[in-house]
Amino acid sequence: MADCLPGRHRPAGPGVKALTRPVPLGGRSIVLLLLITAIGAVAFGWPLLADPSSALAGHSTDAPWLFALLMPLLLGVVIAQISEGRSDGGSGLDAKSVALLGVLAAAGAALRPLGAGTAGLEPMFFLMVLAGRVLGPGFGFVLGSVTMFASALLTGGIGPWLPFQMLGMGWVCLGAGLLPGPARLRGRAELLLLAGYGAVAAVAYGTVMNLQFWPYLGVGLPPALSFDPAADLGTNLGHFLAYCLATSLGWDLPRAVLTAVLCLTVGGPIVRALRRSVRRAAFDAPVGFEDA
Repeated sequence: MADCLPGRHRPAGPGVKALTRPVPLGGRSIVLLLLITAIGAVAFGWPLLADPSSALAGHSTDAPWLFALLMPLLLGVVIAQISEGRSDGGSGLDAKSVALLGVLAAAGAALRPLGAGTAGLEPMFFLMVLAGRVLGPGFGFVLGSVTMFASALLTGGIGPWLPFQMLGMGWVCLGAGLLPGPARLRGRAELLLLAGYGAVAAVAYGTVMNLQFWPYLGVGLPPALSFDPAADLGTNLGHFLAYCLATSLGWDLPRAVLTAVLCLTVGGPIVRALRRSVRRAAFDAPVGFEDA
C-alpha cells in the first residue's frame, strides 16, 4: 500500500521528502500562536509582575474569570485562521484533518478518567506527546486544547481553570511537535527523546497550573509558601517554588514517570500507527475530479 503512495508521503530517505504533517504552520498561524502564547503567559503570571499599588492588585479575583472568557475565544480564532488557509491554497484543517483530530481528542479524553487524578497519574499525557510529535506543532496545539476541553465535558471538570488547562496542554503538544529530528530520528533514540520530554512536560504542566491559582490562595498558607503582593519578583518566585515542592511535586513526579514509561513501552507502535495513518490519508494531496 505504502509503495503506491506519492513519494512525499513516505518516510524520509535519499531523495524523498519528509513525511508531511496534516497542519503545517503558516505565517498567520505562527503569529496567532505567538500572540495567544503571550496572552497566556500574562494570564498565568501577571500577579507576579503587577505593582501592588496599581488598580490591578485590587481585582486579582476577577482575573481568572476574565481569562476564562478570553482564552476560548482566542483559541477559536486560531482554529478559524488555520482553517482559512485551505481557501487560498495554504495550510489548514480539511475534513481528514478534522476527522483525525476528533479521533485523537476522543481517545485522549477517554484516557484521562482512567487515572482519575490518583497520585497525579494521567495516562492522556503520553498520547498527547506522541501525537504532537508525529502531527506537528500546529495540529498539536489544537489537539491539546480540544482534548482538554472534551475531557472536561466528560469528567465534569468545567470551571475557571479550564482555559488554563487547555492552554497548558496545547503548549505540551506544541513543544512535542517542535522537538528536533522529526524526519530523521527513529527507533529507540526517538522514544528516549519523547520519554524525556514527556517527563519534563508533565512536571512543567503541573507547575504552570499551580501558578494560575497560587496567588489567590492567601489565607491558610504559611508566609514562606504564600504570595506576597508587597514582595519583589524574586521573593515571590522563591515562595512559589517552595509551594510546589511542598504540595504538587508528589503529584507531578508520578505523572512524569508514567508518561515516560508509557512512551518507552507502547510509544513505538503508536508512533508508527500515527505515521501510517498520515501517510495513507495523504493530507496534502491535491483534490481533483475526472470525468466518468
